[in-house]
Amino acid sequence: MSLIRLKQAPLQMSDFRKRDVRSQFGALCYRVHKDETQVLLITSRQSRRWIIPKGWPLEGVTPAETAATEAFEEAGVEGKAFNVCLGLYSYTKIMEEGDNLPCVVSVFPVRVKALRDKYPEASERKRKWFSTKKAMAQVREPELRKIIKHFNPALLQG
Repeated sequence: MSLIRLKQAPLQMSDFRKRDVRSQFGALCYRVHKDETQVLLITSRQSRRWIIPKGWPLEGVTPAETAATEAFEEAGVEGKAFNVCLGLYSYTKIMEEGDNLPCVVSVFPVRVKALRDKYPEASERKRKWFSTKKAMAQVREPELRKIIKHFNPALLQG
């Protein structure tokens, strides 16, 4: 299987309000440790279930760069984001005020080079490394399980 690489343009979102956008960008944070691919999962703020870092599109930033920003803010990840969408998954975002939002998350790989102890959401979340098999068992979303199952870092260059 080969990956098609396309140059991503920064998003232009001047006509959107944040609550109207139901697309998010997520980071599949990974490392290869002793010939085993491991995935970094974080806990969600409210339900404390295991998820990947993700967030709303950012004006003037590519989707992969947004995923890397979320990985730092939510998990303290410093690493390299790849402009390759690994797949999509859906979930319902529970909103504090108003209706819940159905969301679709485009997932981008982020190779972890370092984990910082100080990052914006350090006091709100836990983070933990899992083998891909254990990570698949921890996440709820079936599409995300498939993305993790089929992820092969050897296909990425750089």
